[in-house]
Amino acid sequence: MRSFYHFLLTYRGKKKPTDQSQLADCVFYDVGFPKHSTDYDEVSNYLEWNSPFPNALQVFDELWDIYVTKEK
Repeated sequence: MRSFYHFLLTYRGKKKPTDQSQLADCVFYDVGFPKHSTDYDEVSNYLEWNSPFPNALQVFDELWDIYVTKEK
């Protein structure tokens, strides 16, 4: 299973930014993000303390559901 970070990178660089691409771009530049994690709690806790924008946790939860479905 690839890490959530690697899954999230597939949402980067959109010409018309979405909340998902905004989260992906922010995480890409965040040197402290747990890039090798496949653990929901680890990533969620990190984003709770380092949320890059107001609804980032909601976007994360939506993307996590997609991640779990695609990576199983």
